[in-house]
Amino acid sequence: MTWWMKTWNSSIGLKWIMGLTGAGVVLFVLGHLAGNLQIFLGPHALNRYAHALQSLGELLWVIRGGLVVIFALHVITAVRLTVLNRAARGRRYEVQKAVRVGLSSRTLLLSGIVVLAFVAYHLAHFTLGTADPEIFHVVDENGDHDVYSMVVLGFRVPAVAILYVIAVFVLSVHLNHTISSIFQTLGLNRPKYQALISRGGPVLAGLVFLGYASIPVSVLLRLLGLPGEGSH
Repeated sequence: MTWWMKTWNSSIGLKWIMGLTGAGVVLFVLGHLAGNLQIFLGPHALNRYAHALQSLGELLWVIRGGLVVIFALHVITAVRLTVLNRAARGRRYEVQKAVRVGLSSRTLLLSGIVVLAFVAYHLAHFTLGTADPEIFHVVDENGDHDVYSMVVLGFRVPAVAILYVIAVFVLSVHLNHTISSIFQTLGLNRPKYQALISRGGPVLAGLVFLGYASIPVSVLLRLLGLPGEGSH
């Protein structure tokens, strides 16, 4: 564990941990979004996707556990870096260069904590069923778990839908900074790619927000409804 302690007590090491866990977060967010957007293809498409995940059995819980660890480690590392930087009392981290000074970088730690709290609630809401047990046990005409109807019923509560929209906005703000930081920390921000990276980060973060927010908004506007209500 000596290598881990050296990494954990080094600003450079912590930056690498943040970069690697940040890359993991970005990949998960994009993959999860691709799956969630299948709700617009109708109940059968989303339920088929959900059932495919459930068929992984215990492996799915291992994946979920790994994702929680990645999210938590990303936030804890940010806290650790903040503590070290404050303790340095003005000594600048020698290889740290600000890619951009803006809302996303100034609120990186806070947005990370908010996103971690959102992930915990999201798991309680749609994965564990503890936040709203009544909708968690909805089944389709075949008696299988009806994920599509569960999502629609969950987002028909305005407070829940608004909470998700706010949370994914904070997530997009966090991603805006994280994407640029990943390239910088891992030494991939070559000058010829700098313009693409600086523009691509906000664009990708904006698309993530629109993608995730479109689901609760569509439910509230009744563009997405329960099977048999005429939405599909």
